[in-house]
Amino acid sequence: MFESIWEDIRQQFKMGNMVTRLVILNVSVFVFVNVVKLLILIFNGWDTDSTAFQDFLHFFCMSSDIWFVLTHPWVIFTHMFLHEGFMHILFNMLFLYWFGRIVGGFIGDRKILPLYLLGGLVGAVVYYFSFNLLGYSVASSGYALGASAAVMAVVVASGAIAPDYIVRMLFLGDIKLKYIAAGFLVLDLIAVGNNQNTGGHFAHLGGAFFGWLFIGQLKNGNDLSIPVNNILDKVIDFFRGLVGQARNRPKVIYRDPNLKKKTRTGGRSSSHRSSDPNKPGSSHQERLDSILDKIKQSGYESLSTEEKEFLFNASNK
Repeated sequence: MFESIWEDIRQQFKMGNMVTRLVILNVSVFVFVNVVKLLILIFNGWDTDSTAFQDFLHFFCMSSDIWFVLTHPWVIFTHMFLHEGFMHILFNMLFLYWFGRIVGGFIGDRKILPLYLLGGLVGAVVYYFSFNLLGYSVASSGYALGASAAVMAVVVASGAIAPDYIVRMLFLGDIKLKYIAAGFLVLDLIAVGNNQNTGGHFAHLGGAFFGWLFIGQLKNGNDLSIPVNNILDKVIDFFRGLVGQARNRPKVIYRDPNLKKKTRTGGRSSSHRSSDPNKPGSSHQERLDSILDKIKQSGYESLSTEEKEFLFNASNK
């Protein structure tokens, strides 16, 4: 059963669009985090007062402490894939799926990931400065996690690119995108005014601003997704190159030095090996032995393209 589920997820991630991949990634991280939470709880004797899990979680959260961010630079990205509560990830993923598909349909699937990443990044920056400059918290430092800022960038982008596009909302009926986006902004402003998760809602507003800016720049002919995609393509090509080198590296094949292959010459057996391994009459093993001898004497790079291909094919048999 689990193998079948894993295969379905793998296929969806491989063949699905970017919105589907982002949802799968966020949900996978959510499951992993909660499994770790359970294991920590068990190993700590069900001590709910232990800070071990919070320490683990904060290791990937955006912080209002600049020194923490500088010494944990990955948090500016990991925080936007991190969720602990079920309702938190449920609504984030629903909104990402609904509005992400609309945005992808209008401006292309390739722009979704840059919009998500940059929206989350701007949200993190706004969170940091609002926490440290506005003094709305009595705590010396705080932590932020979740895809909300990135999702808000997608939601507002949908309202900016197609304001009169009608969406049927559960319990609310048909509503234009511009009113949905405006409604989310009003809710965030109300939460800020009531000092409810103020840092988080400031981050939402930062993400929303970037979603509006992204579409505005796109309409003016400035595609902010291009530099991000260029960087991502280089990173992907780098890792594909590493994987390709690992796959193409010849395997070590053990050969008994005392073993001699006998060939029949004129009806009699002979232990003489052909001097030219590339001759049509040379056996597969003779050619393989000759190539291995050449590697031992001169190294792998001394092989010709044909010899490398022969060795690669032989190593995969």
